[in-house]
Amino acid sequence: MPIYEYAAVAKGCAYCEAHFDLRQKLADAELTACPRCGAPVQRVLSAPNVAVGGAHLLKESNIEKKGFTQYRRAGKGVYEKTAGKGPKYISGD
Repeated sequence: MPIYEYAAVAKGCAYCEAHFDLRQKLADAELTACPRCGAPVQRVLSAPNVAVGGAHLLKESNIEKKGFTQYRRAGKGVYEKTAGKGPKYISGD
């Protein structure tokens, strides 16, 4: 089900004036009034958030942001850090 963004057309409550998201079926009618205060609202066009596959989850910037450390094999028994905190190299010796 898609998520639609709505905003107040006229003076409304803090909920609808700050824009709110609503998950609706494609077949559902567009909202015309705020569900909290009844003020008139309209649907706002917003950019879609599309992620294909799982490759975006393994980006070094995402790994580091989530608090993980990533190492890649640099040689036999030696690994070098590519993202995150920790030692620059790890070796089996």
